[in-house]
Amino acid sequence: MVALRIRFFDEGVPPVKGTGGRINRIQAKKGIGMKKLLTSVVAAVACYAGVAAAAEINPAVVYDLGGRFDRSFNQGAYNGAEKYKEDTGTEYRDFEIQNDSQREQAMRNFARRGMNPIVAIGFSQASALEKVAKEFPETKFTIIDMVVDLPNVQSVVFKEHEGSFLVGILAAMASETGKVGFVGGMDIPLIRKFECGYAQGVKYANSDAEVFQNMTGTTGAAWNDPVKGGELAKSQFDRGADVVYHAAGGTGVGVLQAAADAGKLGIGVDSNQNALHPGSVLTSMLKRVDVAVYEAFEAAAGDDWQPGLTILGLAEGGVDWALDENNEKLITDDMKAAVAKAKEDIASGSLEVHDYMSDSACPM
Repeated sequence: MVALRIRFFDEGVPPVKGTGGRINRIQAKKGIGMKKLLTSVVAAVACYAGVAAAAEINPAVVYDLGGRFDRSFNQGAYNGAEKYKEDTGTEYRDFEIQNDSQREQAMRNFARRGMNPIVAIGFSQASALEKVAKEFPETKFTIIDMVVDLPNVQSVVFKEHEGSFLVGILAAMASETGKVGFVGGMDIPLIRKFECGYAQGVKYANSDAEVFQNMTGTTGAAWNDPVKGGELAKSQFDRGADVVYHAAGGTGVGVLQAAADAGKLGIGVDSNQNALHPGSVLTSMLKRVDVAVYEAFEAAAGDDWQPGLTILGLAEGGVDWALDENNEKLITDDMKAAVAKAKEDIASGSLEVHDYMSDSACPM
């Protein structure tokens, strides 16, 4: 309930100041009509109600291993939270886990403190979130990259294979050797989904191209090992690859560094990583985790938050490729045209990119 005290001001009296800004002056002058006065009162109440609704949320973010500044997946979430803070003035809390045991602890601590909504970043958060969400049924939880079917959980997943298809086209068209590579982080179906979409895009542009692939490991440590990422990329360059795409979180920083050191091309992921090595990063596959976090906060503030599953692909603006001043000289008009055509066809449904997770297989 929003309590509003209405004052009637004479000329020259300053307007009321509220927490969200300045409320327009309500003046009771001689001759003012009752209808006009009531309209002004209703507008003031609506303004106060909007401010109160926005102020009621206390959002929180729990990052996956690798932390908020991994320059990739987690940092996308951080950027979304920061943008919401910048736009609305709403503060948020966040936590960087150091090991798997901290997932449940972090979510429970946030829920106990009244944080709401709580956004969990990464598929590995699912079991912890499911347990904590049941303990706090009045708290709203959003999880990125996994589905948890509970009445107070919103699940957001992406069509990473579609975005990876686009950067695969660019890799094939930029390659001079006809050999390109992929370095994944943890060997899980989700990362195979990136790899498979990429391979399909490469073959779409050049059916004779060869695609090398390596996964960094089988544990969470695979997301934060840039040294190994660099070594894997170098091994692919040694085999003739001249473009390597990574989907490896913080490990991918090493992949991009290795590409720059070797005079080859890297492809970033999740966030726009073009600026890490201008002129050496061909492009980045954008996975709009930032938008997902921002919209979870915004929906909770506006009382529009809904549980259930949200799937974001090219048609929904959930994935894309990055073009900016850091890579514009690497992208030809023919490359732009090829990607634009594929993007249009995928979004319309006339071109289907196989999803590895649908059958645990890749046609390439």
